[in-house]
Amino acid sequence: MAAAEPVAPGVWLSAGLSNSFLIVTSDGRVVVNTGMGFESGHHRRLYDAVDTGPIRYILVTQGHVDHVGGVETFREPGTLLVAQANNPFCQADDARIHRFRVKRSQPYWANAIAQADAFIKGQPAGAPIPGQSTPTPDILFDDRYVITLGDTRIECISTPGGETIDSTVIWLPDARVALVGNVFSALFGHFPNLVTLRADRLRFALPFLDAIATVRALEPEVLASGHFAPITGAATIRNELDRLHDCVAWVHDETVRRMNEGQDVHQIMREVVPPDDLSVGEGYGKISWSVRAIWEGYAGWFHARSTTELYATPASTVAPEVVALAGGPGAIVAAARGRLDRGELIEAVHLLEMALTAHPDDPDALATFVAVHQALLEQPDAENFWLAGWLRHQITTAQSAIDTASGTSA
Repeated sequence: MAAAEPVAPGVWLSAGLSNSFLIVTSDGRVVVNTGMGFESGHHRRLYDAVDTGPIRYILVTQGHVDHVGGVETFREPGTLLVAQANNPFCQADDARIHRFRVKRSQPYWANAIAQADAFIKGQPAGAPIPGQSTPTPDILFDDRYVITLGDTRIECISTPGGETIDSTVIWLPDARVALVGNVFSALFGHFPNLVTLRADRLRFALPFLDAIATVRALEPEVLASGHFAPITGAATIRNELDRLHDCVAWVHDETVRRMNEGQDVHQIMREVVPPDDLSVGEGYGKISWSVRAIWEGYAGWFHARSTTELYATPASTVAPEVVALAGGPGAIVAAARGRLDRGELIEAVHLLEMALTAHPDDPDALATFVAVHQALLEQPDAENFWLAGWLRHQITTAQSAIDTASGTSA
């Protein structure tokens, strides 16, 4: 982005790994979200080209690293960082499992890492690349915090049903602009991401519904999220929020109803499909995964299916014996190919994982594993960001094993 983009009078957007916003008032500037540290200098240069008034406040909509990373780039003498009271807890969570989360995130963020590297290399000669901030807020609030600068009123509203329990909406009542960060996950209008493959705490449906109600009651005419372009038009925003609310409420209530009827989680995951008039996109969150998140959010990890759930011995420990009893990996792979031919792709994965546990370098098992995952990648639900990332990672890993084995044999 060569210049900050206007969102509404006095409000500007600088896009990055997550969106950053500038609010210009007659008594100074306010920055909402600061991006990652390495990109914050770019955001600052774009904002300084719009206005050079003092930065009075920095507001963050959540404690994730892509929102707080550039805080120190924007701090000036007297600048105050404002965050919801749970922000230090959320930042501490990020730090506590940082190495675990980085490893778990690698299958999904390869493109983002490459883009970040290209971004850094494309910065003006001599421009410093700021480090990553881990800031301590100056002001913490519980439910609502109001700022008045000149003739501009800014309201910080707690919406803990978002991606984090410190999720915050920044509301500009005069302009009717809601800066919502990732309260509605990364794709507004799509099913929320109640469970992440990259590792995060479970999120809960009922607080998410409360967050929708909070934003809906504001009646915004512009809704600017943490990613992608702002949504404009009060009617459009209202319709999207209504549909999203009704879909999530239906999935929650249907899951709970089936739990009380004694259905197991896998049956509920398969069968809970909203009616067409409630359907929303699943580009980021998946309904079946959210069903499991709702189930385990209420009931925990014990599903009462097997004694083995209660012990630290996974099924993979007996896979070599199962494969041997079947006559070796060839028989298992043949069965998996039959499943693949019939379109029973997950059943094929189960079989192949047994074969590869017992014989991790078996070329036929690896090749069939790749073929099954490629078939899964061609399914409609693989439009989901997380699912597609995992499937590609599995294909790449298996193909690498094939290449290594063939190189060794050569």
